[in-house]
Amino acid sequence: MSSPAAPEPRAPKPALIFDDPLDQQSSDDTDRGWGERPGEGGGDSAADLKRFLDEKPPHHI
Repeated sequence: MSSPAAPEPRAPKPALIFDDPLDQQSSDDTDRGWGERPGEGGGDSAADLKRFLDEKPPHHI
């Protein structure tokens, strides 16, 4: 019989942070990211149509 293997060390649990979340700036506090996709230049009707088709709700299929 082989000897029992030593248990693998577990990853430490994430620490709880009790800071006030309202003291931190969120992504909504900036003008960046309000509906734009990364890399979009804007004004391209083909890109607008692709976005519309990609984001169309399931009940519109």
